Amino acid sequence: MYKDIVIVSAVRTPFGRYCGSLKEYDYFDLGALPMREVLARVNVPGEEVGEVFWGVGDTSVCKDVYTPVAARQTLIKAGLPPETPSVAIDKACVSAMSAVHYGCRSMVAAEIDCAIGGGATSFSQEPLIVRGLRWKGFRLGDVKMEDPLFALGYKDFSPVSVDTDNVAAEYGVSRQEQDEWALRSHQNYGRAWEAGKFKEEMMVLEIPQKKADPITLNIDEQYRPDTTLEKLSRLPGIYGCKGVTAGNAPGLNDGATAILFMTRSKAEKLGLEPLAEIVSMSSIAISPLRMPEGPAFAAMRALELADVKLEDIDVMEINEAFAAVPLVSTLLLVDKDKSKAKALREKTNINGSAIAIGHPNTASGARIIMNLMYELRRKGGGYALGAICGGLAQADACIIKV
Repeated sequence: MYKDIVIVSAVRTPFGRYCGSLKEYDYFDLGALPMREVLARVNVPGEEVGEVFWGVGDTSVCKDVYTPVAARQTLIKAGLPPETPSVAIDKACVSAMSAVHYGCRSMVAAEIDCAIGGGATSFSQEPLIVRGLRWKGFRLGDVKMEDPLFALGYKDFSPVSVDTDNVAAEYGVSRQEQDEWALRSHQNYGRAWEAGKFKEEMMVLEIPQKKADPITLNIDEQYRPDTTLEKLSRLPGIYGCKGVTAGNAPGLNDGATAILFMTRSKAEKLGLEPLAEIVSMSSIAISPLRMPEGPAFAAMRALELADVKLEDIDVMEINEAFAAVPLVSTLLLVDKDKSKAKALREKTNINGSAIAIGHPNTASGARIIMNLMYELRRKGGGYALGAICGGLAQADACIIKV
């Protein structure tokens, strides 16, 4: 359990659709947007930041493909002092939440008293790959190119969608339930956006156009207001899945997130109002084939560390890596009691999640924290729990209090 570590600022870009409005952003420029903004919102100079912890899952999108120092290049672009230490964290979808976790650990160790945690992803910048030319002596003929985004997952394992499909079937989570949850995500997002709920966390971007006026982006492009259960039901399963489809899975998105957090004494010294307290964080790993269960186990660990009960949680988000993930994890959290799971789901992903918001994977963990934080503040306080899976069934969870 952490004590007196508080969030004082949190912001993200809108999340762009694959090859959408953010497709031409340089990876470091994209990450620099919220990193710069999170400081500007509270007038904190970069010199106060003890270290930057940054989620980075795919360096092939960087202009320096070979061993870029992505966190450092991003913070320099953002205008932080070059003396600022940084570390890039690669845990796939878990990365940005783990970035905050690592910063908290450094504060507990009294190494720093202020940090930025977050991350950036650009699926639209993903290059095609040609392997083996360097040593195969290629001189003539066709070249085979590889698309890293096809059957997304890990080469020595099944696609993550297939593993998810298998676990969902084991838990009795049907295709219809997954489609209904996907529809719910879009509907909840639409209501939240109309109510202005994302204005606090989302910076508005003015995106220059070569031959037209700039585009104003103030909404997540993955959101589809015309989604219906009928449309979702017509989509085929992907990679042989029976339940998982492109409609009940998130998109391949672009975006970046940043959270400024520090010790309470540091916030008092700087005259800053804490927005939330970080109560506990957990990182776990399970069998690589059982990803949908990961958020539940991470949540159990975070609850244990915080000495908080599940019924004390006022609002919760389990990232929609697929619709099956929150459906499986909510069942696991209540020992597969369907009536209790139904009640738990009523306070889960109430503003939508990755299916509607988008999933720039190494940025999403910090998005979950900030969305829950602002929701708690609108509610007048309480506890929130966020959890996310990724990276061959690793998972993180966070409990915050307002």
